[in-house]
Order: sequence, then C-alpha cells, then structure tokens
Amino acid sequence: MIVKEFEFNKININNYNLYLLHGKNEGLKKETISKIISKNENIEIQKLDEKQILENQELFMDEILSSSLFSNKKLIIINRATDKILKNIESIYDKKINGLILIINSESLEKKSKLRSFFEKEKELISIPFYPDTTQTLSFLANKFFREKKISISQSNINLIINKCNGDREFLENELSKIELFLYKKKNIETYELSKLINLIENHGVSELVDSCLINNSKKVSLILNENNFNNEDCIIIIRTFLTKTKKILKLANNYAKNNNLEMTVAEAKPPIFWKEKEAVKLQLQRWKPDILKKLISNINQVELELKKNSQSSLSILMNFIFEQISPKA
Repeated sequence: MIVKEFEFNKININNYNLYLLHGKNEGLKKETISKIISKNENIEIQKLDEKQILENQELFMDEILSSSLFSNKKLIIINRATDKILKNIESIYDKKINGLILIINSESLEKKSKLRSFFEKEKELISIPFYPDTTQTLSFLANKFFREKKISISQSNINLIINKCNGDREFLENELSKIELFLYKKKNIETYELSKLINLIENHGVSELVDSCLINNSKKVSLILNENNFNNEDCIIIIRTFLTKTKKILKLANNYAKNNNLEMTVAEAKPPIFWKEKEAVKLQLQRWKPDILKKLISNINQVELELKKNSQSSLSILMNFIFEQISPKA
C-alpha cells in the first residue's frame, strides 16, 4: 500500500517488514530507515546492491533464510533496485520469513513499474514515494544549522550551497558537516573559501570512484557507491571523468611500454602527477595495457552515448559499466 512520507509516523512499524522507498531524496530515505531501525533493537544490518544479488541469487536467498548469529532480527537494505529484482521479492514475500526486515531502495520508478505496482497493491507491504526537498526546506535547514553553530554567513552563500544539493537534504547535511570541519574555530566563511570547498567536495567522490575502478578495487568502489548518492544527473560527469583519466593512463601506458620503467614513467609524466595519485597511477599502469585501454576508451564513448539517449536509465547503465570493470573478467 502507498504511504506518504509525512504519514509514516502514523503507522505501526511492527506490523510491516517489507518496504519500498523510491524517489530522489536519499536524505529523507535515510531518516525513514533510521526510524525503522530505532523501532527494532539488537538488529543485524546488511547493505547490498541489486547487481550483486542478481549475479548470485542462490547465495542471496541462503542469506535471507539463514538466522543471524548475533541478533534475533535481520535488516537487509537493497540499493539501486529495479524491476529486475521483483521475482526475488515475491519469493521472499511468499515465504513470510520471521525476523526479517527488507528495505528496497530505488531511484524514481514510473507508475507502470512492476516493482512499484506490487508494493502498492499488497496491503501488507509499504510503498513510500520520496520527492526532492524544496529550496525553502533546504534553506530553513541550512539557516537553522548556521544559527545553532553561531556561524556568520550571507543568504547568497547559503543559496550557493543549496544549489549544489539537487533537492536532497543528505547532500546539504554532508556539505554543512564539511564546512564545519573546514572552519574549525572560525565563525565566518568567505565566498571564495566556500566556492573552493564546494568544488573540492564535488570532485573528490567522482575522482576516487574512477581511480578505484581502474585499479580493480571492488571493495572501495562498493563503499564509495554506498556512501555517495549519485543520481542520473551525475552520470555524465562520472563517465567523462572516466574518459579523461583513461586517456591520461593511455598516454603513460604507451611510454611505459617503451621504457619498461614504472618509476620513470610516473616521475616524468607531463603534466606532473599529484603525489597523492601516484600510487593509484602505478597500479593502473600495471593493470592496463595500451591496446586494452584503447578498447576501454571506445567503450566509454559508447556508454556516454547510451547515457544521453536513455537519461531515465542512466544510473543503471553506468552501474553496469562500473561493475563490468571490476568483475574478474576485467
């Protein structure tokens, strides 16, 4: 059944154990998940990506059916879910498993979505649509934060922060937290400091994601994907970062193929490689050969075209590309 986000507090959470949270407001989703967790003491929590489940469905069902060694209840959160996982959810629903709470976290789902329709029609299931926070809501939250922290900031600078948040309070909370750390004991922030800090925050997650993918660090990739709420609008930025970094690695890989000296290749790179990135670059050069990099660049260009043609499915397309690069075949 459909439950609006603001009505969630009125229902008895203990009567339900399967939830579908869909829409573009990860901050509100996390607040809702926290409410569910708070009503269930001593609960084991596990987070999975839909792609991980689809690649090994038997293992997933074994995990679902097994009892927790540490608690009486188990909560599993499935991120980036689509209609592809519906059969698994139907099977779990039919089994009526005691002690299991399942939260399905999806991007925006169309009304014709089979997953959404299943949750909306069944009275024992909860479907909650989430919508972006309004500018007024985000402005209220930001002003409240700066007022409580006694930090002096202009409304125009608050608007600068809000414009980067894509209507999601979680983005806002992350930015405010980092600004607080940046200021330390200071009680005011200048516009140039704020602009520099926001740009640094924007680029860090994407760059680290791409680097981790190119060195086949699957654990790091999964961690970054779970900690950053990338959306459809981020996909072009991410794929172009892939393209830029891969072209740079190709240039270095050609030099490395000629001199067969890894240290010299990195040391003599032009433009110079930032010291924090050198170890990642070395690992990338050891993994990728020039001919394979050329194929990867061609693949990246094709993925970008697909993202532009299928904007509503862009996040799913990008996730498939990323997981292909960190699979054993990559």
